[in-house]
Amino acid sequence: MTDPISDYLTRLRNAIKANHRIVEIPASNIKKAMTKVLFDKGYILSYKFEESGPQGVIKIALKYHPVSKTPAIRSLRRVSRPGLRQYAGAKGLPRVINGLGVAIISTSKGVMTDKEARDNNVGGEVLCYVY
Repeated sequence: MTDPISDYLTRLRNAIKANHRIVEIPASNIKKAMTKVLFDKGYILSYKFEESGPQGVIKIALKYHPVSKTPAIRSLRRVSRPGLRQYAGAKGLPRVINGLGVAIISTSKGVMTDKEARDNNVGGEVLCYVY
């Protein structure tokens, strides 16, 4: 696999379109950090890291509206990819839907949202947009 982050986002996207409650994704440290950011921002219901097999598995419980059954995540878009990396400085970090969405940034201080990166005055690689 050449792009594990893209695979992570695609598995989430496919599970949401199929109205699944739980999705299992092969684990890595960056995927674990991205999962924590999604949980902290309220896009997923819960998650669990399981150490089964050589690399482990992330189990993510997806969040849906209780009445209308619409998913909390409307869009997941990969920004930086192996063929074209996208970096942004602390002043040039993107805003997703004018602050309503979240950009996940990989910085020297760890994986965080665009707002946290602006507050810490660090830039980094823009991994994806979530809204």
